[in-house]
Amino acid sequence: MHIIARLALLSALIAPAIASLPAFAQDITAGERSWNKCRACHQIGEGAKNLVGPQLNGLIGRHSGSVEGYSYSAANKNSGLTWDEAVFAEYIKDPRAKIPGTKMIFAGIKNEKEIQDLTAFLKQYDKDGKKL
Repeated sequence: MHIIARLALLSALIAPAIASLPAFAQDITAGERSWNKCRACHQIGEGAKNLVGPQLNGLIGRHSGSVEGYSYSAANKNSGLTWDEAVFAEYIKDPRAKIPGTKMIFAGIKNEKEIQDLTAFLKQYDKDGKKL
């Protein structure tokens, strides 16, 4: 009985801490590996330029279709989206489903953990490409 009481107390103390943890911890190193799927068309960091796709500095918080010097599709410019973690996660799973008519040709990333890791990697860069 004494051990059972201790286990119950321990459980009561630990359960709230575990419940408050996010489902997945973001891993920037893993996100950088995922970035390799993006780098053929996009750049990020200081000196990043638009390629086939726009540079992605400061992506989170930016309005879609707003990178200067990049020729967006009308669908992207007129989507009215502001990139946050949830919008980006939905978009990167299937870009053409989220923004029908987008020029982005990409099969998507379906794995939730990989999306979170990639998001963590992208969030490191401010609008000037400097790491936060």
